[in-house]
Order: sequence, then structure tokens, then C-alpha cells
Amino acid sequence: MPTPSAKPFRIPADQIRPLAPGRGGAICTDRITVDGCRVGYLYRTAPYNEHDSGWAFLAGDESDAYMEDLAHHGVYDVNTIANYDPEIIPLLDAPIGSAFIRTDAGLVPDPAGAPQE
Repeated sequence: MPTPSAKPFRIPADQIRPLAPGRGGAICTDRITVDGCRVGYLYRTAPYNEHDSGWAFLAGDESDAYMEDLAHHGVYDVNTIANYDPEIIPLLDAPIGSAFIRTDAGLVPDPAGAPQE
């Protein structure tokens, strides 16, 4: 499995701006950080520790096989993901159990809520 630093990130580290600092870590797929897709699905579960925000960010088109391959995920600062898609910023204070999906109207609440663990 490649180390996160070996991935060809769409935005170089020196171009990350402080858009949503101090929010902790989040899981994100390579469809966003490597392929440059916008966030199409995001959800928040209970954090695992004090460094975890509970957020997960996906493009929304990842297959089950893609998701099962841990090489396609990484843990990133939420601020980093906000640089990839600033549209998530107003949603970052949503409570645990929240989920949002991308529609033609932008990111809207997913009535199903966050996946159950």
C-alpha cells in the first residue's frame, strides 16, 4: 500500500490554505484527493478519539471493491478536504449522525443519515 505522501495529490501541500482549521482528522477517498472529484457524499459518526472529527468524505461514485481497498483512503485534516471542496465548510458543524449528498442544488441533507456502524 502506498504511503499517503507517495500519492499524486491534486493539490500540493504548499497550496493548502487555512479555510477550516482546527477541526481534526477525517477519512477521505482518493477520488477526491488524487482524482480531484468534488465531495459527493459526506457523513459524520462519533469520533474515535480527540483527533478525529467523525467526518468521512467520498465522491459518491466509489464501488464496494474500491472502498474495500484501504489504499484508496487516507486520514486527512478536515481543512485539507475543505481546500478540495469549500462547499463542505458550512456543513462542518453538523451534529453526529448527519449526512449530505450532492444534487443539482448542491450538498443537501441525506434523509437516511449517516451509515450505522
